[in-house]
Amino acid sequence: MCGIVGIRSTADVSFSLYYALYALQHRGQESAGIATFNGSDLCKHKDYGLVYEVFSEQTLKSLEGNVGVGHVRYPTTGENLPENIQPFLFKFRGHVIAIAHNGNLVNYRELRAQFEDRGQIFWSTSDTEIISKIITESIRKGGSIEDAVKKCMALLKGSYSVVMLFDGDLYAFRDPHGIRPLCFGRTDEGYIVASESVAVDALNGRYERDVNPGEMIHITGDEIRFKQIAVAPQKGHCVFEYIYFARADSYIDGALVYDVRRKIGAKIFEESPVQADAVCTVPDSGTAYAVGFSEISSIPFMECLIKNRYMGRTFIMPTQKKRENAVRIKLNPIPDHIRDKSIVLVDDSIVRGTTSRRIIETVQGAGAREIHMRIGSPIIKAPCYLGVDMPTRAELIGSDKDAEEVRKSINATSLHYVSIESMVNAIGLSEHDLCLGCLTGCYPIEIRDERSDNRCFSMVDRDVQTSLFE
Repeated sequence: MCGIVGIRSTADVSFSLYYALYALQHRGQESAGIATFNGSDLCKHKDYGLVYEVFSEQTLKSLEGNVGVGHVRYPTTGENLPENIQPFLFKFRGHVIAIAHNGNLVNYRELRAQFEDRGQIFWSTSDTEIISKIITESIRKGGSIEDAVKKCMALLKGSYSVVMLFDGDLYAFRDPHGIRPLCFGRTDEGYIVASESVAVDALNGRYERDVNPGEMIHITGDEIRFKQIAVAPQKGHCVFEYIYFARADSYIDGALVYDVRRKIGAKIFEESPVQADAVCTVPDSGTAYAVGFSEISSIPFMECLIKNRYMGRTFIMPTQKKRENAVRIKLNPIPDHIRDKSIVLVDDSIVRGTTSRRIIETVQGAGAREIHMRIGSPIIKAPCYLGVDMPTRAELIGSDKDAEEVRKSINATSLHYVSIESMVNAIGLSEHDLCLGCLTGCYPIEIRDERSDNRCFSMVDRDVQTSLFE
């Protein structure tokens, strides 16, 4: 669930990349990196930490050039190693290249083995390196970047949104199912491609549209070219972007995330009405759901938990112990808003159950009479193989429990998850154009030992070979 950005401008882009990454910090907290092209070579800086920790004013001034890419990392494939911090940078046959990738490739190990069998050396354990290998292999055979992207789309299985600096040009492309988000915008000085529209907003730019699934964008100077490389009969936009990951003020595939969540909140009340004294949110991702619930129920919205704004997102912390420790200092109750009251507590999702249980214990400790838990996602039953850190069913409280069993486990007075039908209606897309794998166990692409609805895409150019080395 990393955040990526690419900018082409008439001025130096390092500070713009910094502000854009700051707007995307919620998508990754492990590390950050920026690479720019100064006309002859790459300028780069990357390290562990949050964006403001990694970059200083002096560092940003050293990153010269009017084109560049940036990345904030949330690890799924690849270990916590310095070699896995992006963007990935390399030189090949006189070209300088920087690549940043958001997504997860399910056939990473298979492709890596094919390269290694031919003597290729890998410096990282990240699946992003596979993308760079495919691109350089295509260039070695005399192909263009467009040919290389076609090759990627023919070979890669999984989710990928990519920004790439190739000499002085900026490229971006998105997988044919559009699983991970990617949007395009304009600024007064040039163009920006980023994971979410809030990165465009941060530069006072104009969000134009989402990059289409299977589309490539090529930006050079003042010229921009859009090319549809591959077409899938159905999309596979990730529902967890709408549920949790994207910022509420972002537009994802045409929908304002805040409005989607507010509509879901209203649907929750329609499906499971309850009498209570106040509607409370688990901040911040539960707020829009709670507003929608309050509006339609006429139960007043009241803040009962105050978030420590200096805390990051506990869900994307790398270990369960760190998540549990973070909950203790992340949320503080307001006893005067809770004591002796019946509370509707609205959250975006229940993944492992540990956080919900601790939050309910906190609210009960502040004197709540009843806690009616309402959840903005359907029950999460299956792992995500496409970019969200839910690797095993054993970690998911909903994988082998129904709603009543979960209610008992987290000690809520009552519990209701929104239905898949209501969630899909609120998003406004067809169910067949969404990836519901974590909710249904059926995925938009073929994954070993899992069910798939076989949305095989057809290439626009059927002459593209699907072998790595042919």
